[in-house]
Amino acid sequence: MSGWIKKYRAPALVFLVVVATAGAMLFLARRSQPVEVMAPTKANPPRGTVYVSGAVVNPGLYPWEEGDTLDDIIRAAGLLQGGDTAAVRLYVPGAKELSQSQRVNLNTAEAWLIGALPGIGETRAGAIIEYSKEKGRFRSTGELTQVKGVGITTYERIKDLITVTD
Repeated sequence: MSGWIKKYRAPALVFLVVVATAGAMLFLARRSQPVEVMAPTKANPPRGTVYVSGAVVNPGLYPWEEGDTLDDIIRAAGLLQGGDTAAVRLYVPGAKELSQSQRVNLNTAEAWLIGALPGIGETRAGAIIEYSKEKGRFRSTGELTQVKGVGITTYERIKDLITVTD
């Protein structure tokens, strides 16, 4: 082995380990975290809105009132024929979130959450994601009307439910 290889082998290995570790940490930090759904109790009955998507006929926002179960919500959304409840996606805001106005961020939300917006669904959610890949991040919510299949009527229906913050 030449002298310079012996001299720089250890620092090069340390550098590679640091870069690999930093890359792994960045990857893990950017991954979506699963949403914990807590079962309702009599002491803490659920109230609010549930986003339903996946293997349902009518993805969208559904009210969750006292006494409702997750089965009631899924039934309201209409489980696809032969659909597996494991393929249904639900987002239930936590107690802290219920007091805040919730908006779906078009620049950061996953396709299933965008698809849960009223009148959007899986196909339009895909078009929204594709538009942002081609044109870059949304600069305003009104820009959503530039996406094929999303018109003024759909925009008016969801404008209070969306945002485009970074």
